[in-house]
Amino acid sequence: MRPLLCCLGIAALLGRSLACPSACSCSTKKNGRLLAECAYKELLEVPQGLSPNVSILTLSANRIGWLRQGAFAEVPEVQSLWLGYNQISAVEPGAFALLVQLKNLDLSHNKIMDFPWQDLRNLSGLQILKMNNNRLSGLPRDAFHALKDLRSLWLNDNELTTLAEGTFDNLPSLSQVQIFNNPFNCSCKVFWLKRWTENTSVSIAKGGATLCVAPGRLKGRAVTDIPDHHCVAPSVQLTYLSNLDNTVMYDGLTLTLHCSVAGSPPPEIRWKIQTSSRGIEINGPNVARDGNVFPPGRVKQSQERFLVFKNGTMAIPKFSKEDEGIYTCLAVNDVGTREVSVNVALAGSENPAEDLLQDDPQASHLGGRSCYKGDEMDPSGAGEKLVIVYHVPRESKSKAGGAVPQVCLGTLLLALVIALCW
Repeated sequence: MRPLLCCLGIAALLGRSLACPSACSCSTKKNGRLLAECAYKELLEVPQGLSPNVSILTLSANRIGWLRQGAFAEVPEVQSLWLGYNQISAVEPGAFALLVQLKNLDLSHNKIMDFPWQDLRNLSGLQILKMNNNRLSGLPRDAFHALKDLRSLWLNDNELTTLAEGTFDNLPSLSQVQIFNNPFNCSCKVFWLKRWTENTSVSIAKGGATLCVAPGRLKGRAVTDIPDHHCVAPSVQLTYLSNLDNTVMYDGLTLTLHCSVAGSPPPEIRWKIQTSSRGIEINGPNVARDGNVFPPGRVKQSQERFLVFKNGTMAIPKFSKEDEGIYTCLAVNDVGTREVSVNVALAGSENPAEDLLQDDPQASHLGGRSCYKGDEMDPSGAGEKLVIVYHVPRESKSKAGGAVPQVCLGTLLLALVIALCW
């Protein structure tokens, strides 16, 4: 009786290992891998009843329209999954997340517009990924960053208009990329791609043309042929007490900083302010050229103290001890970001140099003038400077005998051992 039961148990195990849906044909390869061949069967979904030890699953050339979560839960050991030439338009998150042994994934020639990129985080052993001939219009910068073994990536013949800088970073095994036949908008957001193709050892397959569709002046031109002068990284200079260019002057002690930028396309100017009590980011002007503040609904209450003009000038009327801190100007365009900072402090005596020297014996007074304008705050952005703002009493007189204005900006420039963020 026992031998019979043993034989029945073995038969059951063998039957389970060789389970095969009626629409498929299953066989064992010479290398011991189990193949489930389900191509060209007019299937509308992934068939049920597959053996859990299937390592090669072919579902190409069917009519599958969507992949549900856990669609391949029955075949957790699959290493090669072929889904090309279906009608897949929807892929639910979790459809591929369990296939941790997957090495080859073919999703080419479908209708995929959105994809659960987070599923790829579990597929660290993936070597070949084919997503060509779909309808992908974009993908996140870190879509492939978990794929340390990825060797071949096919993205050609999609609807990609741009690729985020760094898309192909952190892929040490990558040897081939196909991105041709995509309608690239050759703004400076893809200028990095030109530099990358010039310096990478990865083979850029040329089965078709990687051409610009926009802007008009570059239409039909290869992405790798974008003119260098078309895209220039930002440069930035920060000066104090600059000309306000017909903007309104404010009563009281006013700190004025001016940010000058250059680059192509013209950089946007943003400000970061860090005081002892708060951090503020201002991403654009909040004052018109006539000096009128934008309607209250457009300016956050925390930003109302800091008047930012379109020409790059920032004014802080009635500057006080509470406003001391680090003021950073950022120049941002599609090529990159550049920033420079100043550390602003308020001193209360006639001679701020004396106060500062008492606090820091190593400090020195540079320039010998108590009030002048147009001095650059480290235009190279290589280090941080300190600006001391102080009030000159009304009774003080100039050497020429004239009254010194009550509001004045005195400056001490001290090189600090604080490196700027790039």
